[in-house]
Amino acid sequence: MTGAETRRRFLEFFQARGHRIVASSSLVPAQDPTLLFTNAGMNQFKDVFLGSEKRDYSRATTAQKCVRAGGKHNDLENVGFTNRHHTFFEMLGNFSFGDYFKKDAIRFAWDLVTSKEEGYGFDPNRLYATVFTDDDEAFELWEKMIGLPKERIFRLGEKDNFWAMGDTGPCGPCSELHIDLGPAASESHVDCRFPCDCGRYVEIWNLVFMQFERDSSGKLTPLPRPSIDTGAGLERLTAVLQGKVSNFETDLFQPIIAHAGRLAGVKYGASERSDVSLRIIADHSRAATFLISDGVLPSNEGRGYVLRKIMRRGIRHGRILGIEGPFMDQLSGTVVAEMEGAYPELRETHTRVAAIIRAEEERFAQTMALALKELDRTELVMPDGRKLPLAEALANTQTLKEHQALQESGKQAPQPVLAGDRIFKLYDTFGLPLDLLREIADERGFSLDEEGFQRELQTQRQRARASWKGGDKASASPVFQELAAEAKTQFEGYEKTSTSSATIRALIHNGERVNELPSGVEAEAVLDHTPFYAASGGQIGDHGEWRTASGALAAEVLDTVAPVSGLIVHRIRTHQPLKTGAQVSAQVNEERRNATRRNHTATHLLHAALRQVLGTHVKQAGSVVEPGRLRFDFSHYAPLSPAQMEEIERIVNQQVLANSGVTTDIMPLEQAVETGAMALFGEKYQDRVRVVSVPGFSKELCGGTHCTRTGDIGMFRIVYESSVASGVRRIEAVTGEGAWQQAREAGERLHRLSGLLRASEPELVQAVEKIIEQQRALERELEKQRMKSAQSQAGAQLESKRQVKGVDVLATRVDGLDRSQLRNLVDELRSKLGSGVVALGTAQDGKTAVIIGVTPDLTAKLPAGKLIKAIPGLSGGGRPDLAEAGGKDPQALDATLQQVYGAVESML
Repeated sequence: MTGAETRRRFLEFFQARGHRIVASSSLVPAQDPTLLFTNAGMNQFKDVFLGSEKRDYSRATTAQKCVRAGGKHNDLENVGFTNRHHTFFEMLGNFSFGDYFKKDAIRFAWDLVTSKEEGYGFDPNRLYATVFTDDDEAFELWEKMIGLPKERIFRLGEKDNFWAMGDTGPCGPCSELHIDLGPAASESHVDCRFPCDCGRYVEIWNLVFMQFERDSSGKLTPLPRPSIDTGAGLERLTAVLQGKVSNFETDLFQPIIAHAGRLAGVKYGASERSDVSLRIIADHSRAATFLISDGVLPSNEGRGYVLRKIMRRGIRHGRILGIEGPFMDQLSGTVVAEMEGAYPELRETHTRVAAIIRAEEERFAQTMALALKELDRTELVMPDGRKLPLAEALANTQTLKEHQALQESGKQAPQPVLAGDRIFKLYDTFGLPLDLLREIADERGFSLDEEGFQRELQTQRQRARASWKGGDKASASPVFQELAAEAKTQFEGYEKTSTSSATIRALIHNGERVNELPSGVEAEAVLDHTPFYAASGGQIGDHGEWRTASGALAAEVLDTVAPVSGLIVHRIRTHQPLKTGAQVSAQVNEERRNATRRNHTATHLLHAALRQVLGTHVKQAGSVVEPGRLRFDFSHYAPLSPAQMEEIERIVNQQVLANSGVTTDIMPLEQAVETGAMALFGEKYQDRVRVVSVPGFSKELCGGTHCTRTGDIGMFRIVYESSVASGVRRIEAVTGEGAWQQAREAGERLHRLSGLLRASEPELVQAVEKIIEQQRALERELEKQRMKSAQSQAGAQLESKRQVKGVDVLATRVDGLDRSQLRNLVDELRSKLGSGVVALGTAQDGKTAVIIGVTPDLTAKLPAGKLIKAIPGLSGGGRPDLAEAGGKDPQALDATLQQVYGAVESML
């Protein structure tokens, strides 16, 4: 059975039992700050398990894309060296949201794995089950209902049989199914008994009985409805079905491994060392392809940093196999070919993904060159306690002789040591892989303080985990989860900006629910229905006010947020005492809302225009929509030219002038995507979605507020375009009154320039060009005069050159020149000198520069690079004939130049 058939059979089995097949969510968890990557099938259902989100189904089944390469769940370092660890993998799962529980979950699992007609047909005699220590109910179901002998049912503790998505969130006891692959699969025994982690007994399915939510303090709170969350790794199931011990030997990996082998000129199975590299390359190519397709880009922080580590580890193993140029972009094509049937979005993003991978490979080649230079400068701790730069330490003839003498005497020769913090800097800052550093250490005769490195690495991992433990949503969840479970807030803001009779459902002060609030405090409040839009999808929340029945100001609304799906929370400042149950009229600041609407609709027009001008690879990578501006981040690999900017602005304003109607339709998510509506990066969508369209030009899934016609935008102007990260560009723009104000200010500046230059506006460019050319001519003349003066000054000094042990040496100060001019003057004086040494110094902007030139006949005895390093107070180097250095004390320059004579004397 192929991997694709294994996936399809799982989904169809549960579909036939009343489960909705739900598409995989993105690898970037939507609006969940507690997760770095989607790492389990249940991630997209977290709010359903918590009771804060409702779906129109109570049973679901998925094949979920997952990555475990950061935070608590991190398999990166094991990948390639074991049979079953992966960074990217697929988790097959079935879920019950308060529908069935343990009995049906266990029955479904057993039927699927043992049925030959509908399932996988595993031999029941090879199967084992584990349950949580005190889960008598699960033990009895396996024994009495399924008929599994009790000697093949094992009770295990919390480490093995209590599952949690992360440090916080849904959790509960679990029951695992394992299969015996036979003694040949064991990595360390001839024979053994279950449970044993030697590789013979493989976990194929985990049934989680989701009963609790764990908060940041560790407290377990029962979930509103006990539910089921199961996870079966597709790769493991496929390996068992295909009779393979290693997941990498299945058809899910072999096409990628074969392609990598052809590029490297090696065959899988030729040697364990090359096999490890091929496995790593195949796994990491899959992870990179899927992560980039889902909007993650290589960078130096967060998700992008993990992606970069994955890619560079894969690239490094390509180099180990002898692949010199970029290659992972080619393997990405094989990943797409193998996986696009299950994940059609890979087809749409393939061109962009391949370009990003190739650019990262080229960037890594440059990084490695820098890293190796940094390694040579990094200090080693010598056996005698001295600290020397690596290049100098290993070039030290005396050290090498001592080392060789110890070896010949039969004694263990102590090696120089690279300290753990230095290793970590090379690894973390310069991207030098540890395995490469080990090879270099072996080749060049020094050792690594790997214990110190591991301490530094662990400290960094703790910092990374801490930074992903959730933000406001996690800390505020107890009160807001409770409110969301009681009732959803009815949002009326699409149709109107005010309501006259809203009821205060809840008041929250300092994180606690209260029945009343005094005047003059800031707090949070929930209404039963509201026209206030809560910040989401890049659009900021509404501001406004509440009034009493008599028209008195009850509270200012300072912001509006949605900490939990379906719950709208108003951040207020009270002007009168407020009580729960009281009636208020709610009025959105309409001027602010309208400005925000203009900017939000303009982002849709901008997105469509960018795709027209730059190509369909352009995807939104983030946005901010405020009353005063819009900011739009998008995937593109080059700065926009002025002509492209002008064309984008023209297209958007053309749509504004057309005054087309902006339509909104509500439809099922699958139908919306089928009609061509764009789903945006990082957003979480319900089963029924709003589709905002400008007919014939733009169609996007969007829950924000918009203009009724494009003409409401008034005018659109781009303020600037810049780079945000590798492969991500940013445009900031203004609309409506903001665009008019920018145009007016630009006009005023032109008017002032016209007055200053005494030229009409049409003649301004020509007038400025004339002034610039005049300035350049003056600068050239000034430089010429400076050089002439310096030549005269230095020429006069030539007569005062000194003889040092028969060598003519001139060391003098020449002010007013930059380094380039100083270098030219050194060349000229060196030529006039014929044979000798010329050292010129200058001071500028609080710093000094010294350049030393040596004539060709003396470079062997007096190499300029070594000569300049022999002068205290200077930092630099160079070639034997020319060297440069800098200093930080202009007052010491004359004394420094005088030391040139002594340095020459000491070297002769």
